[in-house]
Amino acid sequence: MTMSVSIRAARESDVAILHALIRGLAEYEKLAAQVVGTAQDLQRELFSERPVIEAVIAWDNETALGFALYFHNYSTFLARRGLYLEDLFVVPEARGRGIGKALIRHCARVAVERGCGRFEWAVLDWNQPAIEFYQAIGATLLPDWRICRISGEALTRFAAS
Repeated sequence: MTMSVSIRAARESDVAILHALIRGLAEYEKLAAQVVGTAQDLQRELFSERPVIEAVIAWDNETALGFALYFHNYSTFLARRGLYLEDLFVVPEARGRGIGKALIRHCARVAVERGCGRFEWAVLDWNQPAIEFYQAIGATLLPDWRICRISGEALTRFAAS
């Protein structure tokens, strides 16, 4: 099957579709119960006066096939901003067609165009297909680093102490 896939920035009219793709990612990662953000929350973060995130969607005509959601971070060692890929997802029926690679390449180009010092993301340790994909495109998995997270009640409790 030949597909003509285009990648474009998410529009306000795409928020419900993007939110559905995020739920698809959460189901794939077996984390669906953690999706508490709404489409309205997503819309606010993408399209407020000072958006904190950006997203692109891969389309085959009117069908959304995947997305990449990213934001800027900062490296004090480089004294430059970086680009952090929060999520990359392609619907199962469209995998293996180069869509994930096209989405991540799009983000890499954004990083280069904006003069970012690096482009980073995280991958779940059990997701061997994703690990192999990232290594195949030249990414290095950093073995010495682990993500630390404090959230919910623990964050509130710590902030108040």
